[in-house]
Amino acid sequence: MGLFSHGHLFAFHLSNRIGIAKARLLIHIEYCTTTSQQSETFKHDDDETVREISTVLRNHSDWHFVLNSSDLPRKLNPHVVRAVLQQNHQVGDPKRLLSFFLWTDTHLGFPQNLHSFSILAVVLCNSKMFEQANAVLDRMVKTRKPVFEVLDSVVSCFRDGECDGSDKIVFEILIRTFMAAGRLNEAADVFLGLRKVGILPRLDCCNFLLNDLLKCNKMELFWKVYDGMLEAKMKPDFYTYYNVIHAHCRAGNAGQGKRFLFEMEEKGGNPDLSTYNVVIGGLCRAGDVDEALAVKKSMVEKGLVPDRYTYSALVDGLCRTKRPEETKLILKYMYDKGLSPDSTCYTALIDGLMKEGYLEEALRIKDETIARGFKLCDATCNAIFAGMCKVGRMEKAEVLLNEMNVMGTRPNAQTYKFLIDGYCREQNMVKACELLNEMKKRNFAPGVFTYGAIINGLSRCGDMEGANQLLKEMITRGLKPGAVIYTTVIRGHVQEGKFEEAIKVLKGMTKKGVMPDAFCYNSLIIGLCKARKMDEARIYFVEMVDRGLKPNAYTYGAFIHGYCKEGQMQLANTYFQEMLGCGIAPNDVIYTALIDGHCKDGNLTEAYSTFRCMLGRGVLPDIKTYSVIIHGLSKNGKIQEAMGIFSELLGKDLVPDVFTYSSLISGFCKQGNVDKAFQLLEQMCRRGVDPNIVTYNALINGLCKSGDTDRARELFDGISRKGLSPNAVTYATMMDGYSKSGKLTEAFQLLDEMLLHGIPTDSFIYCILIDGCCKARDLEKALSLFRDMVGKGIAATSPFNALIDGFCKLGRMMEAKQLLEDMVDKHVTPDHVTYTILIVSLCKEGLMRESEQLFLQMQKRNMTPDILLYASLLQGYNSTGSRFKMFALFEEMVARGLKPNEVTYCMMVDAYCKEGDLVKCLRLVDETLVNGAISNGVVVDALTGTLFQREEFSKTMKSLDEMGEQGFMLSLATCSTLVRGFYKLGNVEKAARIFESMLRFGWVSQSTRLDDLIHEDRSEASSGIC
Repeated sequence: MGLFSHGHLFAFHLSNRIGIAKARLLIHIEYCTTTSQQSETFKHDDDETVREISTVLRNHSDWHFVLNSSDLPRKLNPHVVRAVLQQNHQVGDPKRLLSFFLWTDTHLGFPQNLHSFSILAVVLCNSKMFEQANAVLDRMVKTRKPVFEVLDSVVSCFRDGECDGSDKIVFEILIRTFMAAGRLNEAADVFLGLRKVGILPRLDCCNFLLNDLLKCNKMELFWKVYDGMLEAKMKPDFYTYYNVIHAHCRAGNAGQGKRFLFEMEEKGGNPDLSTYNVVIGGLCRAGDVDEALAVKKSMVEKGLVPDRYTYSALVDGLCRTKRPEETKLILKYMYDKGLSPDSTCYTALIDGLMKEGYLEEALRIKDETIARGFKLCDATCNAIFAGMCKVGRMEKAEVLLNEMNVMGTRPNAQTYKFLIDGYCREQNMVKACELLNEMKKRNFAPGVFTYGAIINGLSRCGDMEGANQLLKEMITRGLKPGAVIYTTVIRGHVQEGKFEEAIKVLKGMTKKGVMPDAFCYNSLIIGLCKARKMDEARIYFVEMVDRGLKPNAYTYGAFIHGYCKEGQMQLANTYFQEMLGCGIAPNDVIYTALIDGHCKDGNLTEAYSTFRCMLGRGVLPDIKTYSVIIHGLSKNGKIQEAMGIFSELLGKDLVPDVFTYSSLISGFCKQGNVDKAFQLLEQMCRRGVDPNIVTYNALINGLCKSGDTDRARELFDGISRKGLSPNAVTYATMMDGYSKSGKLTEAFQLLDEMLLHGIPTDSFIYCILIDGCCKARDLEKALSLFRDMVGKGIAATSPFNALIDGFCKLGRMMEAKQLLEDMVDKHVTPDHVTYTILIVSLCKEGLMRESEQLFLQMQKRNMTPDILLYASLLQGYNSTGSRFKMFALFEEMVARGLKPNEVTYCMMVDAYCKEGDLVKCLRLVDETLVNGAISNGVVVDALTGTLFQREEFSKTMKSLDEMGEQGFMLSLATCSTLVRGFYKLGNVEKAARIFESMLRFGWVSQSTRLDDLIHEDRSEASSGIC
């Protein structure tokens, strides 16, 4: 009744009290019972069909007609076909079985069973019908069933008694069938699978398999099959040895190839010329030309005559090992023996000479080839083109191209490839693009390499529009650019600063199925880091890691360099530590960047530690590394430490360069040790290191700072005799020296000379001259210079500041303030120095309202006032009696974390006393003494004119009582200061009364006596604080 039998319907109509799970169980039981019954029925029917077909095949010669006339074709299925074939002994005619098998194809609606193919193939092989067996196995292979299912089926039919007297040639045919289909992996799997079940094909079948694997360069499978043959104790013959020798030579292991050659001879084999040539060619390619010559000699001794291939291989080998003279002797020998070298031999010679850089000799051989009647072939010309283009001899390549055209030899795609690559190397992109167009006109399809070379050339020249256009053309032509080409384009955009375009290319390549590699990401990351776009670089670093790509030294190096230049040394160190954690060894460049960064950050301890870490990890610093740390130490005033590193450098036989010496000379000049600087100058000249303009600038600066402008000028005038020209820094340094020495006439003469030599002035030079004029009180000249500077459009903050300072020092505050307004009008931003100059000067003049306005304006510009500025304002408020403003400003200063100096503390103590706020005065005194901000003596001096000489001593006592009752604890240092101050002024009674209060409030211990505080020296008082 089928699936929905009465049992099913009954199960589906059970009452709701029976669960759904029970209903499903009944369905399953009923279905399985029905299916089992049907299966038994089908099997019985199939068996009956098999008997009927076998009877027809056995008894009727016209079985086709009989079967077609019956209903048997409708009963056919793969199992029936297989069963009929299994009963082949009932038929006794393999041809009839094959015909039946083919007949069933037209009546079956299903694919044949694998066992049907296997049974038939084995039967046919047993009947020596190998061609027909091959056809059956070919169809079996084309079913694309897994190779192990195919092999298992054939082995099963071969062994299970289904086919008596089986011939194992069936397996050889199976292997060859897979080979013929190009499925060498499966062919090898069949061989290896057979060996495991103890069935071995014949040696010739194995040799054919080895040969095909060798031809297709499937070397891993080759050695698996060969090892399997040895394990099966198969005795190699001539062809086996030939294949193995060839395999060793192809793998670059020509020595092993030669060993097998000799083993072959020892075992009675007779290698032919081809075998010897394989070994000779392998040895030549490996550079063992002498061994190759020895093998050739052995070959001749055995009566074999070398042919052109033998000599061509030797010619190539001799050229590879740079032995052109012996190559010529080989050629002469060939002529003497009547073996005229063919174009292949000449091509090998020319190619070898070109690869080794013997261009002229190669061209001479080329001329000789033509003279001997050989027409230059494409391969010979291309060998020459390849060499010429590689070394950049494009003019000679042009000549050869013209010669080719005269001789009627047409350039091919390879020729254009070499020429285009050559012009791209020379960055002659116009010519390269012309050749590309010519190539396309001649219907030569440019390949990926050619497009890649031009795209690379255009990118390096900055023609990114052209590079993008070629990339699109390449894709349009059906070529798929690889990651290398995309990396080139990305790098080109990055070098042009077009990061958005670079990112677009990166995303585009992913969409086109080309996964970016580490080089792609590194090109983008390195560019972003150089452009100080560290956050964006980090985004692509994370993306790179998410894609499973491992950052390398270049990736981490980019971040370390970037953060070092940004001065963010903590982040630079983070990446450095992460790099070490990933097991990536930093190179000397990365260490140098870190050292340089720490030096510029002023962290010499960390710089020195990094340097020692570098040495500890076995990374040898070069002269640049030493120079960087020497420069950092010198610049930060650590000249003796720099000299220690310099001595270490000399001890390692490294030659200091001009940068190293200039750093040391500059360091000594900054410290005023000009004599030592000149000693280093003499030393560097003795070592053959020529000073540069930076060296002379440092020396001139040192002399000017020491006040020796005459000697500095002498050195300045001698620069041109050294083949150098003074630059803007040289002139500025010399002018600064003259200006500070009051020699303005000489300074202006240098300005005229500088302009005469075409060296442009800058704001720094104007600042020097303006400052000099201001110091000389020549404000008119200073203003004239200032207007000249503004007219040239080089207005900067520093010249403004110099001029403002000059006006302020002469008390011309209105002009000074006007200059500040002019700065803003001319879009020159005032800096901290500008406001400090004005505010300090205004405070001295008592112009506190104007000072306050500038102070607020300064803070609106996000400039943080320093201690000098606060001190000036406090002094101004104190002078004008604005003590409430003074106290508020002081509290603001302390809240900002600024530490007052002695002058400020004393001023505030005096102000609190004068204002009568003795509690705040005493608290401030206590704070300063506890913190060690000022000395005990300074406090005594500050209080002498106020607290200690006050007539109303009762107020002092009242203030102390008030502090004591509030629980405030005066320090021992403050107690000692107060007692001693009154005592020194002769107020012993007042000192004693204060001492009693101190005992009462527990500020001093009960065991302390008055004399202890009076005679306690400063060091003891300090220890009491601690």
